[in-house]
Amino acid sequence: MTNWTYFALGFITGIIILFTCMKCIKAKKTTNFKDNGSILKLVEMSKDIIYYYELKPEYKHCYTTPSVDYFLGEGTLDILNSDPNMPFKLVHPDDLVTMNQKVMDGADYSKGIIQRFRGTNGIYRWFEEFTTPIYKNGELVAIQGVMRNIDEKVKLEQDLKYQITHDSLTNLYNRGYFEEKMNKYNKEVNTSISIMLCDLDELKYINDNFGHKQGDELICATAEILVNYFPQEAVVARIGGDEFVIIQAGITDAQICTNYEGLQSAIDIYSINHEMRINISIGYAVSEQSINKMEQLFVEADQKMYKQKRAKKQIVIRS
Repeated sequence: MTNWTYFALGFITGIIILFTCMKCIKAKKTTNFKDNGSILKLVEMSKDIIYYYELKPEYKHCYTTPSVDYFLGEGTLDILNSDPNMPFKLVHPDDLVTMNQKVMDGADYSKGIIQRFRGTNGIYRWFEEFTTPIYKNGELVAIQGVMRNIDEKVKLEQDLKYQITHDSLTNLYNRGYFEEKMNKYNKEVNTSISIMLCDLDELKYINDNFGHKQGDELICATAEILVNYFPQEAVVARIGGDEFVIIQAGITDAQICTNYEGLQSAIDIYSINHEMRINISIGYAVSEQSINKMEQLFVEADQKMYKQKRAKKQIVIRS
């Protein structure tokens, strides 16, 4: 069976067990779970977090399996028992809307609900929850559910996404991500925008005379300068063997000129302090709007970059 089959079976089993336990409580057949040992044992052996939370007439934490302490740290269960509002305090701020939808009958209960909760060590952990709403006279009065930790699944998805969008040698964004951003600014987001193209001048010479390992070191050194120089929100990508591109939104002509001069200075400083010198040609273009302008800007930046490269070659020939 697949992991999802096991999950579905565990979810159904958990809900059946929890529903049975809650029926016992409501019928006042037992004052605590210890009186129903066989059911309690099954519930508390679960690796998933099974809970029952009352919403009407007021918020009330009725039961959560001890496994919550395993995932969120010792003492979490005691905290939940002492404060009915604690789930709202532990949920990640970005997931608070999801939490409110869940308790206000605004969620799609037929699908898994993804949320992050903070552990006693301050670290947030990922959970996928299948929630069952409990209604009385058409009004949502409680929710019960099964939560499964999905940290590994989320990490795998994040790793795969990173691999898809990043260059394996430099860890910069790759051409696919660059094209995705180009399309977004060209069709969806209208803003002032700049494109700067950078091309290493001597990569082929270094590869041919010193080996590709030396060439890779030159590429990586250039990538490090670019990613350190430009702000985090800029898109810095490697789109070819020796070609890099930087997209910056919300930028002016004056700012792009400052960036050009500052980048040249950063490269010169690196070359002075290292045995390996970096020679690079740069071209840029800027526009007050990005919609329907991105391809034109790329061509303009590309032409300026090659104009600078040709000028350098002419200087070498003359000398």
